Parts: sequence; C-alpha cells; structure tokens
Amino acid sequence: MSTTREHLGRRGKRPARGDWLFAVGIGLVSIPLAFVAQGDNAHTPDVIGWTLFGLSALTLAWRRHYPMGALLALIVVEGSYHRLGNAHSALIPVTMVAIYSLAVAGPRRRTLAVVPTLLGVSVVMLLTINPHQGVELLRISGWILACAISGEAVRVHRNYVGAIVERAERAERTREEEARRRVAEERLRIARDLHDLLAHSITLIGVQTSVAAHVLAADPERLDRETVAKALDDIAETCRTARGELRGTLEVLREADCPDGRGPLPGLDGLPDLVEAARLAGARVEPTVRVEQAPPAVGAAAYRIVQEALTNAVRHAGPEPAVRVELYEADGALRLTVTDDGTGPTPGTAPGFGLVGMRERARSVGGTLDAGPREAGGFEVRAVLPLTTKGEENG
Repeated sequence: MSTTREHLGRRGKRPARGDWLFAVGIGLVSIPLAFVAQGDNAHTPDVIGWTLFGLSALTLAWRRHYPMGALLALIVVEGSYHRLGNAHSALIPVTMVAIYSLAVAGPRRRTLAVVPTLLGVSVVMLLTINPHQGVELLRISGWILACAISGEAVRVHRNYVGAIVERAERAERTREEEARRRVAEERLRIARDLHDLLAHSITLIGVQTSVAAHVLAADPERLDRETVAKALDDIAETCRTARGELRGTLEVLREADCPDGRGPLPGLDGLPDLVEAARLAGARVEPTVRVEQAPPAVGAAAYRIVQEALTNAVRHAGPEPAVRVELYEADGALRLTVTDDGTGPTPGTAPGFGLVGMRERARSVGGTLDAGPREAGGFEVRAVLPLTTKGEENG
C-alpha cells in the first residue's frame, strides 16, 4: 500500500496536460523573435538551435511543481543555445515566465537570492559571447525584475486570499463544533430531566401501588376502602404531576412558548412538594432549608439532586426510611445534604444513571457532589453548589 501511495505521489508531481499545452504555447509565441535581426554574431536557429529552443520551452511544463529545478534546467539548455550564436531574443519570454513562476512559488528569500544572481550571470555570459546582446540584456533587466516583482505580488495576494479562506473555513468548523456541542449538552440535559422526572414518578407510583395491593391482599373480607382510595388518589396525583413536568420537557424539545429554548426551571420553592411526595411513599422526611434564594440554575440543580436522592431513598432504603434533607448557605455556596438510614442498593443490581446525573448537575453550575454509604449505616449525598456564577462575578 505504501508503494502505491508513493507511486500516486510521483504521479501527482508530473505535469498535467494543461502544463504541456502552456509550455508549447509560450514556445509558439516566441518563434517570431527567432527571426528578428540579432546582430553580427547571431543567426536564425539551425536544427540544433531549434531543438534547444524547443527543450527550453518544454522546461516550463515543470514550472508549477519544480520551479527552481525548471529554472536551472532552462539555464543549462539556454546557455547552450546562446553559445551556438542562435537568436538571443527568442528565449526572453520563456525566461521571464520561468522567473515569474519561481517568484509565485516563493519563498521571498529564494526569489531575492536567485533572480539578481541569475540576471548578473546572464549579463556576464552574454558580454563574453556577444557584448551587444549583453548590453541589451542589461537594458531590459528592468522587465525581468518586473516579472519577479509581479510574481511576488501574486504570491502575496494568493497567500492573503488563502488565509482568508482558511479563517472562514476554521470559523465554519468552529460554528459546527459549537452547534454539535450545544446539541450534545441539550440532549444530555433533557436526558437528565427525563430520568429524574420518570424515575421519581415511577418510583412513587410503584410504592403507592404496592400499598394499595397490600391493603387489598391483607384481608379482602375487611377491606379498608378509605386507605385504598387514598393510595389510588396519590397515584393519580403523582401521574398528573409527572404529566405536567413531562409536558414542559416536551415543550423544550418543540421549542414551544420558550424563546430561549428552555422551559421554566424548577427551584427551591418546589422542595416541599418533593418532601410531601416522598412522605406519601412512606419515607419519614425531615427537611431543613436555610437558604433564602439562589440563582435559577443553582436552584434547579439543587431541586433535581434532592429529587433523585429522595427517589433513591424511597427505592433502596427499605420500608419507611428516615431521611434528612438539609440545605444551607455557607462561604458563598449552597450546601446540600440528604441522608437516610436504609440499607442502600441491593448488591448485584445493575447501576443506574441517578448518581451520574446528580454529579453532572453539580458540575453544570461549577459545584461538586459526593455520595456513598455512611459509616453509621445508610446512605449520604453531599453537594456544594456555588451561589455566584462566573458571569455574575465578571458583571
């Protein structure tokens, strides 16, 4: 495969059909100059002269890929052409095109070094062969330098345009990457919202359904209709709440009635509802909230963390677990703790996304979260969420 790549690389450096046609065209345009009077020591090219003339023109076919090599080959062939006393003016167009191509290819230092050197060597060579032509070349040296300057100007312009195009492409790639990043972040946020919402609601419905089933199965002949009715009412209320939150999440997906692409965020004012729902599921929850207010993003993160922690407690901590929820402000941060006295997840069960989602929510507002079993038994979730965002500090 490497041999194939090298072969393709060499083929890529060969002159294209257009390069050969261009070289032939320059040669044809230069033919009339071979019949111009050249002075006493010059004559119209003979067979060898025409052969060297043609070879000189054909070296231009390599000017794009090997500008320096083409110019050196031209010097060798052109030197032989002039030494034989052929019409000296005939190869002026070929020489100018070669110099122009060298300047276009760059770099500038090479052009500044090669062109004056080439011009000086050519003048000295012609002065030894034909002083009249040497003086003539010196007289038209301004045109040769003009070709080099024109080539340098074209090179600078191409580099400038190329830099503009590159910056535009880089900016486009950056915009696309930013769009993909935002889409990924939004998908992750929606996934967390759906997980927190559905896991919480389904857990509560499962617990409430178990209560109703237990009442029905415990003593069918002495059915406690009031308890069953309350359990079913709790299930219906949980379903209504879940449906409302799910509708809000779907509105975000549809971007309906939310110009910024996000719906109203839950906050600390929703914590009593979470506590009440956990109590209905059988948990003995003791909340302590000593935070007056928090930025919307921080409040939403705290709400979701508490929601997931209570869901895990109801699901894994056993029947009627004692859960303590504490939120307070200290050192410019909202500190959140949710502890229970349960047994924790059943060993061997597949891990879920709850802890991962809680850590992601804490990181989304620049905070940290630790969760794990307590030495005294039970499980604890601890989070520290800064109350001042970077944007507010800069403002």
